[in-house]
Amino acid sequence: MSLQCGIVGLPNVGKSTLFNCLSNAKAQAANFPFCTIEPNVGVITVPDERLTKLAELVHPGRIVPTTVEIVDIAGLVKGASKGEGLGNKFLGNIRQTDAIIHVLRCFDDENVTHVDGTIDPVRDKEIIDTELQLKDLESVEQRIVKVKKIAEVGGNKDAKMEYGVLMAYKEALEQGKSARTVQFDSKEEQAFAKNLFLLTTKPVLYVCNVDDASAKDGNQYVEAVREATKDEHAEILVVAAKTESEIAELDTYEDRQMFLEELGLKESGVNRLIKAAYRMLNLETFITAGPMEVKAWTYRKGWKAPQCAGVIHTDFEKGFIRAEVIKYDDYIKYGSEAAVREAGKLGVEGKDYEVQDGDIMHFRFNV
Repeated sequence: MSLQCGIVGLPNVGKSTLFNCLSNAKAQAANFPFCTIEPNVGVITVPDERLTKLAELVHPGRIVPTTVEIVDIAGLVKGASKGEGLGNKFLGNIRQTDAIIHVLRCFDDENVTHVDGTIDPVRDKEIIDTELQLKDLESVEQRIVKVKKIAEVGGNKDAKMEYGVLMAYKEALEQGKSARTVQFDSKEEQAFAKNLFLLTTKPVLYVCNVDDASAKDGNQYVEAVREATKDEHAEILVVAAKTESEIAELDTYEDRQMFLEELGLKESGVNRLIKAAYRMLNLETFITAGPMEVKAWTYRKGWKAPQCAGVIHTDFEKGFIRAEVIKYDDYIKYGSEAAVREAGKLGVEGKDYEVQDGDIMHFRFNV
């Protein structure tokens, strides 16, 4: 399952530094706008402590975590929706992603220039929001021209439904609201809205890039962002990207943990960010465990057992018979699959079983 989160923000807010922390791919990081022109794509391992604990019991040949793709997109500037800077190219790159990681500069550093001269993350957020909203409004208005006459003159129900969706989006966007604030009741409306691929319907995660001293508790800039986004139901993470890049360079786990403890942190900002991005994409993990490997598999929250079987191989879904399910906590408690069976804790589930995060699965099928 190939899903992407796009890292966006104004120039020089720390996007590429953050990307470098996340990925083994080393994006250029320099103190001038438009350093990143082509989007850098990194395949990021999703941290999952459950795999390590299972491996201690199973002793597999290898551990295979799941992954998510992160895309470092060049900095947007005011006027991007009209082609300013490298606007059209950047907006096109954002359109191809499934979710947005919006990096906001929440640190002072006279050695790192800001494209607008002063530090104001709320202003920066509004600039990005406005450019994305203007581009969406342009797309919606173009579509309205095509369906309005059919909806008003003819008896085409689909055209009327489409026109209603477009007008709802137009009204919100003209008020400076993102398209994600508009909700639709019917499945038909929801399906049409999804296929419009508007930029501001994508879920967003705000990352406040701070200095070392603010890594644990944030600062006044972070509080301003919290206040500005309180009605968006969006998650906010506080990350010191420069410090995270230094942590990433350390050779051992022990050294990295010692560094984090000195900052008063239990877990790195990079790990928290990856997990948050995974959740934002509405993804969860089921696990297969055996002597060959302990492996994490990605599925969309709410999927049934046959759909998850298809993640491993399409034949598993086509010929699905049943799923044998062990809850993670039970596996850890009893120590082996055999002990779980003996304790009567192994579940046998059919086609209607909704897979839960952390389920250890074995699929029976026949093709």
